[in-house]
Order: sequence, then C-alpha cells, then structure tokens
Amino acid sequence: MYIVQIASECAPVIKAGGLGDVVYGLSRELETRDHCVEIILPMYDCMRYDHIFDLHEAYRDLWVPWGNGAIHTTVFCGWVHGRLCFFIQPHSNENFFNRGHYYGSRDDHMRFAFFSKAALEFLLKTGKRPDILHCHDWQTGLVPVLLYDIYKWHGMDRQRVCYTIHNFKHQGISGADSLHAVGLRDTAYYFSYDRLRDNFNPFGINFMKGGIVYSNYVNTVSPHHAWEARFESCGYGLGHTLEIHQSKFGGILNGIDHDVWNPASDVYIPHHYTIETFEIKAKNRKALRERLLLRDEPKPIVAYIGRLDEQKGVHLVHHAIYYTLSRGAQFVLLGSATDAKINSWFWHEKNYLNNNPDCHLELGFNEELSHLIYAGADMIVVPSNFEPCGLTQMIGLRYGTVPIVRGVGGLVNTVFDRDYDEAHPPEKRNGYVFFQTDNIALESAMDRAIGLWFHYPEEFQKLAKQGMAYDYSWHDPVDRYEEVYKFIKA
Repeated sequence: MYIVQIASECAPVIKAGGLGDVVYGLSRELETRDHCVEIILPMYDCMRYDHIFDLHEAYRDLWVPWGNGAIHTTVFCGWVHGRLCFFIQPHSNENFFNRGHYYGSRDDHMRFAFFSKAALEFLLKTGKRPDILHCHDWQTGLVPVLLYDIYKWHGMDRQRVCYTIHNFKHQGISGADSLHAVGLRDTAYYFSYDRLRDNFNPFGINFMKGGIVYSNYVNTVSPHHAWEARFESCGYGLGHTLEIHQSKFGGILNGIDHDVWNPASDVYIPHHYTIETFEIKAKNRKALRERLLLRDEPKPIVAYIGRLDEQKGVHLVHHAIYYTLSRGAQFVLLGSATDAKINSWFWHEKNYLNNNPDCHLELGFNEELSHLIYAGADMIVVPSNFEPCGLTQMIGLRYGTVPIVRGVGGLVNTVFDRDYDEAHPPEKRNGYVFFQTDNIALESAMDRAIGLWFHYPEEFQKLAKQGMAYDYSWHDPVDRYEEVYKFIKA
C-alpha cells in the first residue's frame, strides 16, 4: 500500500514528545513490509536540519488557498534516517513555522489548519494518490474534514483516513476564523454538534472532534486508554463523541525501536549485555555511579526519566526521591519541566540534595545519559496521572530495569504486577503496579520492589529477565495497523 503520514513531528528531526518517535518507528516498520511510506511535516525553523539528508525543493510554487486569497508555499524534500519526508514552508507575513518552537503560539489553531490544507493541496497538485492518509493528533484533525468535504470532489475520492490520537488533553479549539481560512464556508453546518462543534463550548470548533467524526478509523495508543477515553475523564470531554463512533474506534499499543533501544548493541552504554549475560548489567550500574558521582555500595538505583509535569504525576516523582533514600537505595532523575513553578521546585530539590552521595537530579534532557540510566538503574518509576501508552516502561523492560508504574493507560497493557496480577502466570509477570494517586500507594509498590532487591536478589534478577523477554517492538502494532488499513480500504 501507499501510505502518507501527516504529522506535526517525526523523530529525530522534529521531536517534542512521544509522537515523533511513533511517526518515525511506525513508518520504518511499514517500509520493512514493502509498503511505500511518505511523511508530510511542517518546516520549522528550529528543527534538527542536521538529521536531514539531501534537503531540496520538491515543489517550488504551491499556492495554497487561504481565506480570500492564497499563500505562496514551497515544499522541500529530504531523507530523515531513511524515511522520505516532505516539509511545508509557507511564505507569508504570519511566519507560521518560523517561531523558534513547535507549539505554544496563540495562533496554533491557524498554523496547523494551514498545515492540514497545504498537505492536501500538495497531494492534489502533484498527483499523489495514497491509499491511506494516516493523521496524528489535533494538529491534523482537519485533514479528513477537508478531504471529504472539499478534495474528494477534485479527484481524491479513493483516499481513506486512519486518525491516531496520542493525547486527548490537547484538542485544538478554534473559532470560525480557521473554518473560513481553509475554505469550509458553511459555518452553521460545521458548528453542528454532530460535526465539529466542541462538546462543551458552543462557540468553538474542535479539530480533534472533526478528526474523529470524519475519519474512517480512529485509534488511541493503547487498548486500556481507549477504554479510559470513553468511560473516564481521560477523554477530556470527547467521551460522548467516541461513544457515537465506537464502531470505528479502538486502541493499538505503540512500540519502541529495538535497534535504538538494545542493551546488546547500544552505542551509548559501556557494557553490552543480554538475558543470557544479565550479570554484565551490574557494570553499567557502576559506570552510572562514576558518571554521576554516586557512592558505590551494594544498594539498588531507582530512576525516573521523563517530563516533570502534572500528567507524569510530578508529586509522586518528588515523593519517590525521598522514599527511595529512606529505604537505603539511590535515586537518579533525568527530566525537565515546562511549568515555571515545577521547574523552580525541582531546582530547589536539586540544590538541597546536591551533596547527597545517593542522589542525582539532572534537570534537562540528555539522550546519551538516558541510555546509561536505563542500563545502569535497577528500577524505574512511572507514576503517571494518565499515560496513553508510555515508552519509558517498555524501554526499562528492554534493559532489565524493573518498572514500578501506576495502573493507567498503556502501563496496564505492558506491566504486570509480580505479586498480584492474576491474568498472567508468575513467569510472565514483569514489574510492580499501584493504582491510587497518593503516597501510600506508591510506597506499597516501591517497598515490594526494593525489598525484593535487598532480601531476594535472585528473585529480583529473575523478574528483570522476565521483563527483558517481552517484545514491545513495532512488529505487533504494525500488524494491527495493517489490519486497519486493509479494513478501511476494502
């Protein structure tokens, strides 16, 4: 099949979160199965141009209809680690993608409305007719709306849309201005509740809701989160819309790149190991201590890697630091905060704990260090308030680093409690799970994990190896996406 991914990110050239990793990993796995895959992206001024090979003009004078006129646009083409990518660069006073950041502008709804319009206009004018348009998150929610209400009547009537929602929290709320700009003139029609009108704001349209209503298939990134989005608050107001369209909605778990995340060949760790040579992992623990100036004593290292924000359960991350130290273990944190208050809070903790030989807080992100932490730590804590899929726990399992997770979203689909998971036999369990959002719940899981490390080390190693045996690569998820593509194309 010929598949075009339309997204606001693709790692490593554009990456603000897990979306970029998914777009790249999914595209790569699809290509290994002989599908033709192309990716359409905005051409941000701040993206990693050093990851693009042979960047050149693909379409110089693309005039994208916009409002009462058109915006002159150039489409560039280049290879991002083997993936063929097209980059949309508008030449207008708005400078949609020359902002020094990917997201966060007050006119984000207009920026990505233009991107959606330009992507379809590029396909139309170049004669590209993919079998599948695979769109991601609210930034491309208008693509299926435009396809079926405008471009279908201009020769693009055979294209089908798979729409993947990675984060329901951000939905793209706009007024009528974005509708007029992209050529959807009948305001009353689109402000109907069963089309684009936001479920709780009668004066706003919802890009993500448009994607759900108009796409041929909609999924989020784990089976459990699909249930949460329909029946709990994780749908952020879209539960009723998902209920109406439940026949075309499901959950498909994300994967991780097993070439990048592989303790047997990882270029960022000093000592390679496998399940059969698991004892070598201890050398990476020693290397991690040397790098971060932690004392070398027989005690486990508990780690946290990720953003410091409310979604990730930042209050529990903070508590995990001090509970770990109280249990005689060591704690390593690698993460950054976008919220000023959280950032200030953790800088205070960093300064307070700076001379503690059992703790290191690295506020920022360092790709090389993240690999060493996964390889050197014994446990990794993921106490998220909500987690559509989660990659951290999958990577931890890959490296034999036992995950301690809150039972939400994709964490439920990937981590199975050593002591209490009745759905899996003991030899298939791989971590620890807690369900409440209070300190006591977190402590109950951490206590069991740390206690096992200290008192039953052979059992702990057995649990870590059972985690390494799991395959959370892109192989199985792409099986599911292929089924979806075939279903909506039939």
